[in-house]
Amino acid sequence: MRCRAGLRHFPNTLKSAIRLHTQQPSRRSRSSLLISNLFTGIVQGQGQVVTIEKRQDFRSIQVKFPVGKVDGIQIGASVAINGTCLTVTEIDNDVLSFDVIEETLRATNLGTLQMGSPVNFERSARVGDEIGGHNVSGHVATTATIASIKETDNNTNITFQVPAHFTKYILPKGFVAVDGISLTVGEVGTDIFNVYLIPETLRVTTLGSRKQGDAVNIEIEAQTQTIVDTVERTVKSYMAQQSH
Repeated sequence: MRCRAGLRHFPNTLKSAIRLHTQQPSRRSRSSLLISNLFTGIVQGQGQVVTIEKRQDFRSIQVKFPVGKVDGIQIGASVAINGTCLTVTEIDNDVLSFDVIEETLRATNLGTLQMGSPVNFERSARVGDEIGGHNVSGHVATTATIASIKETDNNTNITFQVPAHFTKYILPKGFVAVDGISLTVGEVGTDIFNVYLIPETLRVTTLGSRKQGDAVNIEIEAQTQTIVDTVERTVKSYMAQQSH
């Protein structure tokens, strides 16, 4: 209600843009969102890289998964590896193969993987699955560097440094996916943000073994990006019209 009450101060075009992206979705649209969702950001465990085949601007990686975690999977299925949506190309019991092309190597941390590297994994969600985290596509926007790690008895505070133009999409108490892990944002600065982690997150995911200076994959929350970009575009258009 507060958001809509404040709309009286905005031009009509901006009001329409904000209403479009803040109104509650219909039952039909919510159903479509569920079906289009690939991942939830709830990491199902850690795999281990066992083989890497390197070619120019290309990698074929084999990941060994915990026993039973890939039962029933088929070639062509989607699996998030460190938050990056990859396609299964070969299956050998609990070892799955994935091809990683040039753009993925450029935009993610998968190009830095070595034999023995641990990776987060999540199999694609099925219609009807509980969305315990938030909607995650597996399309990494950028990488961030771990700037600092502060540990207490029961909490860990990790600060990440990201390219400054991405922080407008990262909001306090909003969602962000870090190496495929759905996390709630703590504080945000010009080119940094932090998260607070419970021991269970550190135990289940690779964040428990990360060190200062490590690169992690970042996927920003899609709806937040849509709202920010739409409002920026609408305001820019309105200001341009007012200047003539």
